[in-house]
Amino acid sequence: MAMARARRDSGLNYWPGFVDALSTLVLGIIFLLTVFMVVQFYLTQEVTGKDTVLSRLNAQLAQLTELLSLEKTGKLSLEEEIASMRSSLMAMETERDRFRSLYEGVGAGQADAQGKNAELSGQLEAERRLTGRALAQVEVLNQQIAALRRQLAALEAALEASESKDKESQARLADLGQRLNIALAQRVQELSRYRSDFFGRLRAILGNRPDVRIVGDRFVFQSEVFFDTGQAILRPEGRAELDKLATALTELDKQIPGEIAWVLRVDGHTDIRPTTGATFRTNWDLSAARAISVVQYLIGRGVSPQRLVAAGFGEFQPIDPDRTEEAFSRNRRIELKLTER
Repeated sequence: MAMARARRDSGLNYWPGFVDALSTLVLGIIFLLTVFMVVQFYLTQEVTGKDTVLSRLNAQLAQLTELLSLEKTGKLSLEEEIASMRSSLMAMETERDRFRSLYEGVGAGQADAQGKNAELSGQLEAERRLTGRALAQVEVLNQQIAALRRQLAALEAALEASESKDKESQARLADLGQRLNIALAQRVQELSRYRSDFFGRLRAILGNRPDVRIVGDRFVFQSEVFFDTGQAILRPEGRAELDKLATALTELDKQIPGEIAWVLRVDGHTDIRPTTGATFRTNWDLSAARAISVVQYLIGRGVSPQRLVAAGFGEFQPIDPDRTEEAFSRNRRIELKLTER
């Protein structure tokens, strides 16, 4: 009888640890559900991005995988607890059977044996109830693991779809860029061809004048062809030259396709010596005024204003760095450049 009481006391001391384990399990499940809800919220907020969203999805995928492994570990621990509880239950059933046999074989002490039998039956029923609750917890945990797996599959599908769309977008961008480069190259080639024709025609019109020369892709006129020293009013000789230029530009405008956005840029340049008089305060003013005078005259001769640009560079773009009269004369110039808008 003393040995039975000792075994009963030993069984009662087991339950606080078991209750703590179940409480820890419930808290862990609540924590996992909270983490899952937070992860799902951030996923819905950031699923439309590209590179940043992909990296976050990968990080969340790793977290979910880790949580799944923790859930599996928790499930194994719970199954171990259930196995232990079943072992304890079997031991108590064995103890009950032993007491029942003692009750049947011994007449004396029948009332005490019945009490112990009832107590053991109550403990056995409690064990069964606890085992049922644990099994229910396992079932809930299995459902949660299945839901996590479905979420994980959905995330992987979304990640694959996003990567596929990103690859398609990059391929389209590359194709569009290649087409754009080809189109631009074709436009440049067409404009270069028309520029060559224009320069050839203009060279034929102007003849071999010493004060007009070609430098790269520009026609360079000495300022004295159009203007007196320090002035921005066109000379009669300069107007005659611009009449020829206007005729060539009008014919060129008819030949170049309308989709090619071309302009004739008129650049005014001066030498480094400061201006004199009150008309122009700086060489900037003088060079810009001369370029504008040429543009306005060409417009008056029928050239479209949309095809003309006036720019003043002052003395800051010399072609001859010397400080001689010849260098100063070379730097005082009007340049014409056929280019894209």
